[in-house]
Amino acid sequence: MNDHTQAAGLLNTKQHYEILDGLRGVAAIAVVVFHFMEIAVPDYNDNFIAHAYLAVDFFYCLSGFVIAYAYDNKLADIGFGRFFKQRLIRLQPLVIVGSIWGLVAFIFDPFSDLWVKYADKLPVAFAASCLMIPYAFVPERYFNIFHLNPPSWSLFWEYVASIVYAAVLIRVGRKVLWVLAAIGAGALFYEAHEATNLGVGWSGDNFWGGGIRACFPFLAGILVYRSRYIIRNKLGFLIPTGLLLLTFLVPFSAPYNWVIEPSIVIVYFPLLVAVGAGAVPGPRAKRLCELSGNISYPLYMIHYPFIWIFMSYVETHKPTLHEMSIITVVGTLLLIGLSYLVLVFVDMPIRMFLKNRLRGSSSTVSG
Repeated sequence: MNDHTQAAGLLNTKQHYEILDGLRGVAAIAVVVFHFMEIAVPDYNDNFIAHAYLAVDFFYCLSGFVIAYAYDNKLADIGFGRFFKQRLIRLQPLVIVGSIWGLVAFIFDPFSDLWVKYADKLPVAFAASCLMIPYAFVPERYFNIFHLNPPSWSLFWEYVASIVYAAVLIRVGRKVLWVLAAIGAGALFYEAHEATNLGVGWSGDNFWGGGIRACFPFLAGILVYRSRYIIRNKLGFLIPTGLLLLTFLVPFSAPYNWVIEPSIVIVYFPLLVAVGAGAVPGPRAKRLCELSGNISYPLYMIHYPFIWIFMSYVETHKPTLHEMSIITVVGTLLLIGLSYLVLVFVDMPIRMFLKNRLRGSSSTVSG
């Protein structure tokens, strides 16, 4: 019996980790606030939530845990092709929706006509965005590799991690995973030292940093699951939420970020996943966690075009910090509401349709 089969036998395979769902939503909201604050307060030293970009690293750790939990025991039966189709159904609809909205927002931005300068490149940029092909073409906007919807950079590495999992990691034991994780941890410190922090991966100038950021936390998530590092507790939802938010509120300290940030990712995030997986919410918190988890991905994938518009507004109208603070609060709340509408009326129907098609094609092949 291999390591992860044994782990699966000792865990309740029907269990759903509601607290982890809830934490995913909290992290997504923190990302939205952070992106507003990046425009309102460009100096990270003065930004109260300057480390919220580490939410991406937390997402990768969650992803490693959840994918191992969902597929370690059945990937051999369903095969690589069906696994990847299921990942596409889960992730790709909102990649395309975000790309469409990003294109519309870029062209019809009421405060900027920057799109005119790049009109000839937009068809290629849109196709690249939908197909998850990095294409950095707007230096005025930080040379984002997915300008139409910048958060897609992390989805690119999520796809890479999923492929590596199904092709390689599913076959290796814990000892090899520990070695790979140690290498990934060393790479994190190296990248943070070279870049002075871990806010990399999104630009043509720091593209490979995204792969380094994905490596360790994804492997750590798998190890938490396979090694049964689940800490049973009665902390509920609020305390793990507070523990997660603490990492985003750590003051930005340029001389020490290269040590602080990898340490959070390497030690704290796997521990938080282990605590979250072992906590059980009450009835009310359970509903909140479910909602939080459901809106997390739509919120993450649709919010950034609004940030570009906000940036254009700030550049042209020079609002006060008080005015930008109001926009941040109201904008975040409206985006949460919009993400729920996108979930219910766009994402869920599309995924249900594709899942039914996939089941139908499987039945046809079996027949």
